[in-house]
Order: sequence, then C-alpha cells, then structure tokens
Amino acid sequence: MRTQVAIIGSGPAGLMLGRLLSRAGIDNVIVERQSADHVLSRIRAGVLEQGSVELIEQAGIGERMRQEGIVHHGTVLAFDGDSHRFDFTDLVGRSVMVYGQTEVTRDLMRARNTDGAPSVYDAAHVAIHDIDGARPRVTYIRDGQTHEIACDFVAGCDGFHGAARASIPADAIRTFERAYPFGWLGILVDRPPVADELIYAHHARGFALCSMRSPTRSRYYVQCAIDEKVEAWSDERFWDELRRRLPPAAADALQTGPSIEKSIAPLRSFVAEPMRFGRLFLAGDAAHIVPPTGAKGLNLALGDVRYLAGALIAHYRDGSDAGLDGYSAKALARVWKAERFSWWMTTLLHTFPDMGPFERRMQRAEFDNLVSSRAAAMAMAESYAGPPY
Repeated sequence: MRTQVAIIGSGPAGLMLGRLLSRAGIDNVIVERQSADHVLSRIRAGVLEQGSVELIEQAGIGERMRQEGIVHHGTVLAFDGDSHRFDFTDLVGRSVMVYGQTEVTRDLMRARNTDGAPSVYDAAHVAIHDIDGARPRVTYIRDGQTHEIACDFVAGCDGFHGAARASIPADAIRTFERAYPFGWLGILVDRPPVADELIYAHHARGFALCSMRSPTRSRYYVQCAIDEKVEAWSDERFWDELRRRLPPAAADALQTGPSIEKSIAPLRSFVAEPMRFGRLFLAGDAAHIVPPTGAKGLNLALGDVRYLAGALIAHYRDGSDAGLDGYSAKALARVWKAERFSWWMTTLLHTFPDMGPFERRMQRAEFDNLVSSRAAAMAMAESYAGPPY
C-alpha cells in the first residue's frame, strides 16, 4: 500500500489529523493495534479548551458537540471547605466545553467512514522503518499476514506505550518525567452532577474532583494511595470519603448511586523532545503526558495535530517545509506551558506524603492569592481555558 501520510494510532489525535488531511486532499492511512470497539470503550476526560472546540468546528464534526456539550464559563476551587468560583468569561473572555473524549472519538470515526479514508484496526506488531531516509515504511501483521505501507511521512499518535517513540534512537531523544506518589480513584455514576461546573477541592485527607459527562451522568474522583486496589473501595466507602473532602454545600447536594465504572489512574508528568525525528512526527501522548488535574491531555493532543496538519498541508500545497521544520519547537512551547499548569494545579490541590505544616500553609497562601488577586486569577483562567493559538 502507498499513501502520503501513515498515521499510527486511532485515538482522537490520529483521527483528527486524518480528518484535517483528508479535507485538504492529502491521502492518509490510520493503523491501530486495537479494535475500533476497544478504542471507543476507553473512558477519558472531557473538558475541551475553547481552541479545541474551535478546531472540532473547523473539522466539520461539531454538530453533536453543539447539541450535547455543556459550556462552562468558570470553575470552583475549594480549600478545606472554603470555595471560590473563578469566572473565565469575566477574567479572560473565554470558556470551556464539557464533551467526553469518547464522544469526540466517535464523531471523528463517523466522519472518517464518511470520507472513505482507510483505517486498519487489530494491527499487530506495528513497526516503523527508515524514518531517517526519504522513504519511510510502516509494517504490521493482520490475519496472520505481514502488510507494508510506503509513505512520505509517519505521524506517531499511538500513545505513551506505542511503537512511534520507541522507533527513535535513544541518543536522539531526551525525556523528562515526574511520577506522583498517589493516584486518582474515579467512578462514573448515572446521577445528575453535584454542581453546574467542576469543583476542585483540596482537603487534608486528599484531593477530590466533581466532574460530569452529561446532565444525568457524573464523574467523581478522590486522591488515593498509589498502591490502592479498586476492590478495596465499595461504593459506600467512596461516597463517604468524597463527602468528607467537599465543601459543605456540595456534600449536602451530592446524589449518590451505584457506580457503572470504577478505576484507579496513576499521575505522571512526561515530555519527550524533540517531537520529530527524520520523517516521524510525534503527537499527543506519544510525546507527552500531563496529570489530569488541569484537563490538558486531550487539548494538548489536538493542539499538536493542529500544528502538524497545517505543516503537512503547507508541504503538499505550497512546497514549504518551514512548518515541518518548526513543528517540534512550536508544539513544545505549548506543551511546556500546559505541563507547568498541570504540575501547579496538582501541587496546589493534593496532599503529598512528605508534606509538613509549612507546605500546607504555602498551599493555603497560594489559594488565598488566587482568590484575592485578579492578576493571579486571570493567569489561572487563561491556562485553564487555554491561551489563543
């Protein structure tokens, strides 16, 4: 098989890149090691920056998002029961949209089917070859046979554990990582959200988050030890712990019910740079991971793809490689801003094993500064809602 761009990974980054390239008349093939059903079964965050909403609209897949997405003009931060709402519209003139990553993926899959662009699922042993030359190749095994895709460029959108980053020689890439000493225990429940907007709460017992997927489905999290087991957390234990950590009004308004999904996720900050090696370009989780505290993971992936699609389109339409040559630096500038914000939110809102009285008072001082300083609140709001592109 021959194509212009081979895309590894059928998550939202790979699918969005494919959509943007197809609309520009650029041939592309997506190769995914999992099944389509498995990809759609992944439950992920769903807070979209305004720039991500705009990109989804530009890609022509915004109809269902407009109908079902929930616009948030602010969010609530709480510290030991004291809470404050930050109005993004007032502070920076921007908003965010609650619309699940699974739904973004579903919309992109449907659009790809409509486009008639090829996707290969259940592709085993995906490997990338000759990325430092003029004719890269992608091979995979499906139905017991080895297949090969010849291409001009490879886009690695296959996640943290994928083949793309692993294809880059170790001496050609540098990684930066911070593993946090706790995780998030999250549950999904068919009950109305406790509030109209997200609530991020710091408590001496640990962090808590009240989020949502729709007006009738809620997503809640509590900080837990990294070695906790899901089986040790009954629904009753979770609800009791969540109530303890929330501001009183939110705790009183909480509607509980049987969980329909329960899991524990570790928290990690990770960046690999550069995001290009030869004719291979990394995007999304293949290049960077953020703790979910700042809701940046999906938004960063879509930001990467926005830059990469523009660079590839300029290459084929205009014969200009300036965008390709500058892709890594341009993407990493935004990545590191998001990494800083996610690290800052995580540091502010969580309890750490080695934390003493001084560190807790510093957290309180940081919260009080956000509440009392419009400049500090504006900086937080711009980072959360996403700076303009």
